[in-house]
Order: sequence, then structure tokens, then C-alpha cells
Amino acid sequence: MRFDLMAGTLSALPGPVLRAPVVLVFDSGLGGLTVHAELRRARPDARVIYAADDAAFPYGDLSEEALVARVVAVMERLVAAHAPDVVVIACNTATTLVLPALRARFALPFVGTVPAIKPAAAATRSGRISVLATPGTVRRDYTRELIAAYAGTCAVTLVGATRLAGLAEAELAGAPVPDDDLWREIAPCFVADGADRTDVVVLGCTHYPLLLRRFERLAPWPVTWIDPAPAVARRMAQLLGPAAQPRHLDETPAAEAVFTGERPIGEALRAALADRGLGRVTTGFMPLPRQ
Repeated sequence: MRFDLMAGTLSALPGPVLRAPVVLVFDSGLGGLTVHAELRRARPDARVIYAADDAAFPYGDLSEEALVARVVAVMERLVAAHAPDVVVIACNTATTLVLPALRARFALPFVGTVPAIKPAAAATRSGRISVLATPGTVRRDYTRELIAAYAGTCAVTLVGATRLAGLAEAELAGAPVPDDDLWREIAPCFVADGADRTDVVVLGCTHYPLLLRRFERLAPWPVTWIDPAPAVARRMAQLLGPAAQPRHLDETPAAEAVFTGERPIGEALRAALADRGLGRVTTGFMPLPRQ
């Protein structure tokens, strides 16, 4: 409250003006859009920067040493450009390999994404779980440690899908993706042993929920598909703390997409980004050096 000398009355001062929190969402490509959608729902007051390191996609083609160096270098540029309050690594591969280096380098909170094996073990009734992931994630000791820690009593099938992330990117960009191509990638997830059969499938790559409706249609029987994005969004919201009231923000929260590569963004992909609130798009942010 303040006292108005001219009127001799008390009046209310406006509340403090706050900056909208900035969340940086990072992935090798477009898969992190599934996480981005959950973040926007969890914290509509936040300004979200979606960064796709498409110049280096897919990360599975890089050695572990090259991948760590690449992600740290890109993150240096992104943090300097956008000053995020929280960084979400919306990529299983980058989380398992690069997160320790990122936390050592930057004084920022990082939220990673790992295969949701613990909730899968809690959800299964048959005791049969499949983990659908990239070949790199399937090979990682980290994934096997999660299985040993949380799903030791379950029969777990690890499925390394070689083409699925690329197919998800193609569909989002407007290219036709035949059902047969998708079925070949997900078919090994469905295992039956007498009356027992797979009843939970972990989506171990953030690209895969982009194709979830098609997976549901192609599945030979109903299963529970577990997407880690909601849990990642909840953790991000916890780190940001209570949301500010819109009238106390000094700007309208916006979202933008940053692509490290120089490839043109086609009309179909640009429309898909705009539908997700990413109307502003920057390309060529940090292309790979010429060999």
C-alpha cells in the first residue's frame, strides 16, 4: 500500500514485475517436441527455446567422445544466446552420455530423459515388458542397470530400432511413411509365451511418441505405451518453482525453434512447428565443420 499525499488516501502498488522463466529444450532432432508439448502444458508461463542439433542427427552415428564434445560445444552457444533457467535434455542418448559433462561445465539445473523402466515395471501385469529404443540406448550399460534395479523380476525385451527416429522425422516433415516400415521396427516388441504376452512398451526415444497413434493401430494386441515426457515436465516445473501470475510478467511468454543445421525447413515441417507454438524458426545456428 502507499499513501497518496494529494488525495489523502491509501492505494495499492502494482505487484513486482517478473521475467518469464526460460526453458531450453535440447534434442538431436525433432523428438523433443513430445517433451516440449508437456512442458508447455506444465508451465504455460515459461518462454521455451526448442533446440534441435539436426546438423549432427542421428547421434548414434557419432563416437561417444565426439558426441560429448559436440553437445558441450553446442550448449555453450545456446546458453550464451538464451540464458536459460533450466535445460531439458530431451534425448536418451545425450542424457546417458553427456549429462555429467554438462553438469560439470554449467552452473545450471539440467533435467535428463531416460527409459521409463521403473514405471513400466509397476504397470505390467503379465511381467513382460519391451523397451523400444535406439540401438545406442539398448547397448548402454545405463539401460541394463535400470532394468536390474527396477525390473529384475520382469522379462524385458530390448528392441533397438534402427530407422524409427528417422521415420518419425520424415512423417513430421510431410513425407509418406508406410505401415510396413513402422511394423518392421516395432514387431519385436510383441512377445507371447502361452497366455503371457507383452503388456507394456517403453518408448525409449523421444521421437517415438510422434508416431504413437500409428503404433496403437498397428499393435497386434493392446499394450500400455509409456512416454517419459510427462515425468520430465513435472521435474522441470519443480525446479522452476511456483508459476508467476501472467499480470506480473514483463513479457508474453513465447517459444522458438533453433536448428543447428543449414537445411531448409519445408512448408509441412514449418506448419507442424507452428501448430506447436514454434512460429519463429532459426536455422544454421551451428552446422558441423566441413571435413
